[in-house]
Amino acid sequence: MDDLPGRVVILDAGSQYGKRIDRRIRELNVKSDLLPLSTPIEEIKRAQYKAIVISGGPGSVLNDSSPAIDPNIFKLGLPVLGICYGKQLMVKHCGGIVTKKIGREDGQCDAVVDPTCPLFGGLHPEQKVLLTHGDGMEVLPSGFSPIAHHEDTIVAVANKEQKLYGLQFHPEVDLTENGPTMMKNFLFAVAKIQPDYTMVSRLEHCLDHVRKIVGPTKKVLMLISGGIDSTVSALLLRKALGPERVIAVFINNGFMRKNEVSEVETSLKQLELDVKVIHEFNKFYTAMTSVTDNTTASRTGNSTGGDHVQDHLVLSSERRRVTKMLCEVSEPEEKRHIIGDTFVDVAQDVMKNLGLSPENTFLGQGTLRPDLIESASCIASASADVIKTHHNDSDLVRQWRSLGRVVEPLTDFHKDEVRALGRDLGLSAEYCMRHPFPGPGLAIRVLCANEPYIGKDFAETQVLIKVICNYAKAKQTDHALTHRVDKATSDRDRERLLALSREEFMGILLPIRTVGVQGDCRSYSYCAALSCNEDKSVPWESALFLARMITKVCHNVNRVAFAFGGPILHPVSEVTPTLLTPLVLALAREVDYVAHSVLKTRNCYDLVSQMPVVLIPVQFDRDPMNSNKMPPCAHSVVLRPFLSKDFMTGRAVVPGADLPVEVVDEMAKSVARVPGVSRVLYDLTPKPPGTTEWE
Repeated sequence: MDDLPGRVVILDAGSQYGKRIDRRIRELNVKSDLLPLSTPIEEIKRAQYKAIVISGGPGSVLNDSSPAIDPNIFKLGLPVLGICYGKQLMVKHCGGIVTKKIGREDGQCDAVVDPTCPLFGGLHPEQKVLLTHGDGMEVLPSGFSPIAHHEDTIVAVANKEQKLYGLQFHPEVDLTENGPTMMKNFLFAVAKIQPDYTMVSRLEHCLDHVRKIVGPTKKVLMLISGGIDSTVSALLLRKALGPERVIAVFINNGFMRKNEVSEVETSLKQLELDVKVIHEFNKFYTAMTSVTDNTTASRTGNSTGGDHVQDHLVLSSERRRVTKMLCEVSEPEEKRHIIGDTFVDVAQDVMKNLGLSPENTFLGQGTLRPDLIESASCIASASADVIKTHHNDSDLVRQWRSLGRVVEPLTDFHKDEVRALGRDLGLSAEYCMRHPFPGPGLAIRVLCANEPYIGKDFAETQVLIKVICNYAKAKQTDHALTHRVDKATSDRDRERLLALSREEFMGILLPIRTVGVQGDCRSYSYCAALSCNEDKSVPWESALFLARMITKVCHNVNRVAFAFGGPILHPVSEVTPTLLTPLVLALAREVDYVAHSVLKTRNCYDLVSQMPVVLIPVQFDRDPMNSNKMPPCAHSVVLRPFLSKDFMTGRAVVPGADLPVEVVDEMAKSVARVPGVSRVLYDLTPKPPGTTEWE
């Protein structure tokens, strides 16, 4: 069969990575269209697509309310690649059986692929892939055969005759190391498509987009933070419109890192960006907004302040309430909503003070594709789950967009693409590779809590974690919960757990919650902590393995950290009451500064992609039997060195492999000396199941 020019349709089931699929295909010089999963089959036929890719998504094919697909898709005679949820749809509609797995898989795993399969042509049989799923295949459809395994689980199937391929893992993300080759094989070896699509210059496309949106006379008030995203956006706007039509504003919300405001001002001046600096800590500190009763599902809203653009909109009929002030709020989504809406409030005040007409002034932002995807913006996907609401996609921002008042040149870009564009615009490599810092700043790097989170499942999960860490002893005593571990793990996993029991790890559950992403869904779940004796070096590879086993067996745990300072002998059942007070923020600012100073002075800054330093309301080593104990008053600090290119997926930096152990130890010891710090922890969690940030 001759190679055919043509397009590929990507049917989006709400995946966090849908745009990554689109990008992978276009980078191979094949035109692709990203359409909803519900796209009618007649439309697909009419467009004469040459192949179909079905994305992952937050749903389960076992749930009738999950996104559905026309099963005739698999009878069109076109090559189909189903990814994760797309693979489960393929199995179900082709006659196979999908069931709920007892154990989850979230993170980079080893898979053995069939190199004789066209999809894996030219690849070594052993591959590292990203798995994030809770459903599994019990019975293969007729005509299908397994083409990849992870331990004793089938993770890829194929009906080679009908050109139907299903992958449980994600070839579109960086954690599947040879994913681009797999995509290339599907397009060229399986679908026989000819690569005849030439991408238009991304820079010229952005400039044309800006000119089209803004028009010939209107101005843009560009919100700039000093990070690569907003800086590149500001440079694009200036290049497209001229400097006289772009007013760059840096809003200091009071949650910046130590010395960051002056450093941002200096760096932006070096780029010849004339930036107005607005200090508004008190406004953010006392800000309120309105949210839906379920803030994690909030989609529309209005601010409580002033005569703003939202007054001209018809608000949602959802039941809404006004939040407390930001300094009184502990729930992470509420913090994000308040901060995002307050940025817009301040921007509107700036417009008034500068005499800018709202009708003739756009709001400019450095919004990236991942921001929209994780916020479940309809711009990115109609079916995605809210992972976390980004400040540049808050309710007020969405309302401004609905009025056509926002210009965002980078909404189709991921972080690595923005860095490449920055280099094209003349930014130095050092500037382009700066670590990202979230718009809400330290406000979301302080976990706030007034009381411990101890659900009905806390006690059992606590015991289950101890069983995992001491699996050999649990098997010897025939502990009642060993069957839970056995059913959720493979033979290979259990063999290693038996061996690790000699290393005497201790594990406890913390009465706090962190935000994660599991199976394209948001999770707001427990964090576990590991510890071991101080008289020997930390066996980091073993700790990372235990962390993966804990999240695999305990679905209500989405993050695991290692605690320095010797074994944790006492359970933690209380929290230090914590809100965004000046003293708490001062502590967060200081520990962040200390940790990053070590990283920089040891010339290791470029070895990690990002290192959030998180303050958690946990004081360790309190004897629960002491009746005269004082309430907890100290905090602990989590170091989160992270490796990623696109920040959609990534993994923890491994001490001794990615970062010198002595540097990790020095950071931990330096932070531990800061007054008010109970212990220092090291986040072991990949993304997924944890997000980069803890909130």
